[in-house]
Amino acid sequence: MGGVLQWVVLLLTPPLLCHGYKPLVINTWNFTNATAKGGGHAVDAVERGCTVCEEQQCDGTVGYGGSPDETGETTLDAMIMDGTTHDVGAVADLRRVKSAIAVARRVMEHTRHTLLVGEQATRFALTMGFPEESLSTPASVAMHQHWLRNKCQPNFWVNVTPDPATSCGPYKPHATNRNTKQSTAKEGGNFNRLNHDTIGMIAIDARGHISGGTSTNGARNKIPGRVGDSPIPGSGAYVDKFVGGAVATGDGDLMMRFLPALVTVEGMRAGFSPRKAAEIAIFRVSQYYPEFMGAVVAINMAGEYGAACHGIDSFPYSVASVETDGVEVKTASCLG
Repeated sequence: MGGVLQWVVLLLTPPLLCHGYKPLVINTWNFTNATAKGGGHAVDAVERGCTVCEEQQCDGTVGYGGSPDETGETTLDAMIMDGTTHDVGAVADLRRVKSAIAVARRVMEHTRHTLLVGEQATRFALTMGFPEESLSTPASVAMHQHWLRNKCQPNFWVNVTPDPATSCGPYKPHATNRNTKQSTAKEGGNFNRLNHDTIGMIAIDARGHISGGTSTNGARNKIPGRVGDSPIPGSGAYVDKFVGGAVATGDGDLMMRFLPALVTVEGMRAGFSPRKAAEIAIFRVSQYYPEFMGAVVAINMAGEYGAACHGIDSFPYSVASVETDGVEVKTASCLG
């Protein structure tokens, strides 16, 4: 009984509250231009920073003109969370609107919903005054054409006919092989450092407000309608004004099954350092999928931060604070 009571106390007690806060911005990867824009109020900082990556098409994996799906269309996922109110706004499979993180914020501020998807998300964005425009570029069109010429390789289909490893669809379910999907992260082979770099950003301002957000154009060659981890609260990002926040990047189809951002925040609530809490979240995924690629960045309300990763040699993340006197790129060594 004592153990249960102790856990309840941990859940209800704000362990990291303090009277003074040092403004700090942290985000996945070495997207330093985004980090540099992350000042001011925490929610504004996250929207502004992620918008920079959307406009500059960070690594071709954020914003328009990247990661076309099987039909050649680029679609966007984004989320923003206010750790002070615990409100969240998100969009997924957003089409023909470039400002995904800004649309997500409008969902948070102008609706009682959390997540809007697909054509309806686009309709909402137009209602909010965002322009409708193509998300394709010559580069994304060329990517799609190359994929078609390469017999639609790689793709995300399993247990279908014709064989998805050697030909394009349309596919039909394999009548005798419906329940043989392997638990070995074989799907993770489609994700690597060059084709899937979600920006996940956390900001703490001088008044102690914390916010987190994500933006991505998803998995290249994804099945139309696919939604990854980025716009899912607790998976792509999670912030708590009493504890801190975490953001994730990588193979979202696998990582979203484990809610790594939430697990990391709960680890910090239990007393672990940001780095250790992130390692615990990453380790949980690796127990089931030992070849997956992903990373988590975390920060607590005391201004301590850290990161953990798996499936790459090392993981860069960007930090801007009073101590760094500008933007500094840190590197985390990976677990596997």
